[in-house]
Amino acid sequence: MITVAAPEVQQPQIAAAAAAVEAAAPEATTIFRSRLPDIDIPTHMPLHDYCFATAASAPDAPCLITAATGKTYTFAETHLLCRKAAAALHGLGVRHGDRIMLLLQNSVEFALAFFGASMLGAVSTAANPFCTPQEIHKQLVASGAKLVVTQSAYVDKLRHEAFPRIGEALTVITIDEDDGTPDGCQPFWALVSAADENSVPESPISPDDAVALPYSSGTTGLPKGVVLTHGGLVSSVAQQVDGENPNLHMRAGEDVVLCVLPLFHIFSLNSVLLCALRAGAAVMLMPRFEMGAMLEGIERWRVTVAAVVPPLVLALAKNPGVEKHDLSSIRIVLSGAAPLGKELEDALRGRLPQAIFGQGYGMTEAGPVLSMCPAFAREPTPAKSGSCGTVVRNAQLKVVDPDTGVSLGRNLPGEICIRGPQIMKGYLNDPVATAATIDVEGWLHTGDIGYVDDDDEVFIVDRVKELIKFKGFQVPPAELEALLIAHPSIADAAVVPQKDDAAGEVPVAFVVRAADSDIAEEAIKEFVSKQVVFYKRLHKVYFTHAIPKSASGKILRKELRAKLAAPATA
Repeated sequence: MITVAAPEVQQPQIAAAAAAVEAAAPEATTIFRSRLPDIDIPTHMPLHDYCFATAASAPDAPCLITAATGKTYTFAETHLLCRKAAAALHGLGVRHGDRIMLLLQNSVEFALAFFGASMLGAVSTAANPFCTPQEIHKQLVASGAKLVVTQSAYVDKLRHEAFPRIGEALTVITIDEDDGTPDGCQPFWALVSAADENSVPESPISPDDAVALPYSSGTTGLPKGVVLTHGGLVSSVAQQVDGENPNLHMRAGEDVVLCVLPLFHIFSLNSVLLCALRAGAAVMLMPRFEMGAMLEGIERWRVTVAAVVPPLVLALAKNPGVEKHDLSSIRIVLSGAAPLGKELEDALRGRLPQAIFGQGYGMTEAGPVLSMCPAFAREPTPAKSGSCGTVVRNAQLKVVDPDTGVSLGRNLPGEICIRGPQIMKGYLNDPVATAATIDVEGWLHTGDIGYVDDDDEVFIVDRVKELIKFKGFQVPPAELEALLIAHPSIADAAVVPQKDDAAGEVPVAFVVRAADSDIAEEAIKEFVSKQVVFYKRLHKVYFTHAIPKSASGKILRKELRAKLAAPATA
């Protein structure tokens, strides 16, 4: 079993504490709720049963579409293959509470392995296959994963000297059918084909059992395992697509949802794969973003719901190839992972005049969705430009002064806090970090600065937390700072975000050279780039005599960001 948090942050106690606090002092806290009514959420159902329940009435409807080959799997075929994947994993020793790692691009195999693990009561942690061997190793060790599902092309990353020996201490399964199976690995499809779907053991699964373990830096520090439970993810998906007037209205048997954002990112896993399956919509899977292939896929499969991030919106708005394709099928453009500016939205709106545009706001620890555009509902209401929508149903949101913790009313910016059945159980084996994020009253502190207006719409205006968002990917400053300080020619360093039109933010470093060192910017950038995935690479190095810090030694990042804004630095 996974130990994640002190007892006071478990879901039942959170609910009890929340009710007690609200009843005891209703005048002390301004609590914001959804404009939509609460719904009954079947948290008693395991995630896999919940996601496939809606499609039981239409088993022959398309479920997963591989854009590259055109191969389509129905809901019945997908569910059967998930059970066979569960049986195959069980045959390899995966049991209730065990962890597996999915080191994959978007693929049918990702979905089958994820749901297969869920059926066993096991937990999936997904990693970016473009990460360095060192980064992958850190997550493998931290998560305790005993088995990896990956592609042959990435097996060499698992042969790094720090890893357990493949085939002995670490089981590795590769999904490739054409390229053969690397030495020491086992073939995914051969295992699945030979498995008996009726041999999946009946494993009692509690709503409080973990099912997904994404990694996030939270409001500060190094990446931590975020424990998401069956009950929590069922709640999050239900908050979006369930009820008579779902906040994110996907039409069973009609909608086709674009899945080009990576499934190892919680936004795509939750709001694309899980929500689409629950709603009975099809998912068009693309292994990576490639503009021509994406446009062809949208046109061929008549994609109706496009989940995007701002850099993708920028590409769609400016790429001349867009005009050569029929994208008239798109009715919803859902942007997330980073704020979408009005100018960028308007630029794409000119090319997709038929589509409804809107944003959602989320955080991995929040399960992940906090708010959703009301224009996506079955009975839509307009959303303001720049708004992240209204808080999801069956949840509570408040805004507090980041210095005093005092609850704030409407139109007053402060730290956004969320409470509800969808939030994380805690950080894996880190009760201290958990308690710093989820307070004793059950409020999860996001580290984002925002406000709620008179119409209950949420606006994000700043960030307390240190996390850098590069095209929606998380870049933890502490991770890069640890690498920099390890260099013998660097005495001290700090990493902060710098605004960038294409990426939103890019990481830049302020560096104090060691005595007698004349290390150059390019040498530092190269030193870091060899150890991290592409989106964590430094884009600029500024040399300075000292890193500004508080009396307690905390880096004063506001001062560094102010330097970046000054004309001489920028």
